[in-house]
Amino acid sequence: MPEPYDEDAQQLSPLQRAGGLLAWTDASAPLVRAAQFARRLAPPERVAAGASTTLDRLARAIGDVNAERPSAVRELGLGAVQVWQAMSRRHRPDSTAPIPVTILFTDLVDFSRWALRVGDDQVLELLRAVNEVSERVILDRGGQVVKTLGDGMMAVFADGREAIEAAHEATVAVSALVVDDYRPALRAGVHTGAPRAVGDDFLGVDVNIAARVCAAAGPGEVFASEPTLELAGTDGYSIRRRRFRAKGVPKELKVFRVVPRYNADEFAGR
Repeated sequence: MPEPYDEDAQQLSPLQRAGGLLAWTDASAPLVRAAQFARRLAPPERVAAGASTTLDRLARAIGDVNAERPSAVRELGLGAVQVWQAMSRRHRPDSTAPIPVTILFTDLVDFSRWALRVGDDQVLELLRAVNEVSERVILDRGGQVVKTLGDGMMAVFADGREAIEAAHEATVAVSALVVDDYRPALRAGVHTGAPRAVGDDFLGVDVNIAARVCAAAGPGEVFASEPTLELAGTDGYSIRRRRFRAKGVPKELKVFRVVPRYNADEFAGR
């Protein structure tokens, strides 16, 4: 990168020279390191239980700006978002109260067997790719990622239909990934209840039920509990009841395999 005041720069207009100076300053290695250090001093970037996804989308937008090169402004912007998130968590009243949400769990099928045969580099590459596409789908559908769980993820939604759609889109997106000739298969389960928000996490029986619903699904399948379907409605879905029994889950709970129906007219002209 040229110095801000070389001979060519003298022929530029004052506005062009100012823009060049700002760009040079933004990429200055000492300033980038100072901004990165300041960001590390900020509270850790964590998802606030029950909070809006606006901050998560803002952080993603800031991180995508000139992501291929160092930027002091980007680091300071991400640090500001982390502080903002911490302040919103600190002022959230009664954070342990039950919160009506639809809980989504995802899980890679037969991932451990493949991971034992390959090296750590391939495993980390796959997990990064799976988490990236899953998180993007969840955020685009208005959900909130609560945490990653090794080869799975937990998220919450205010809307049951959005949770089901996000689950299907995530399974399809993950099936398109290929790492070292291995094509992963994601399964998902959704359940609606009122878990308790504890810090940045959700705890309670309904969380356990959602995890069990996910574990019952097969590769590429999405299972939904009856409370979620009651919230989402059944229009536009192909629904098949599945036999479901799991430890710690009410015997009367009904679980269904859910597949969206697509109208051919929607794709006409594409």
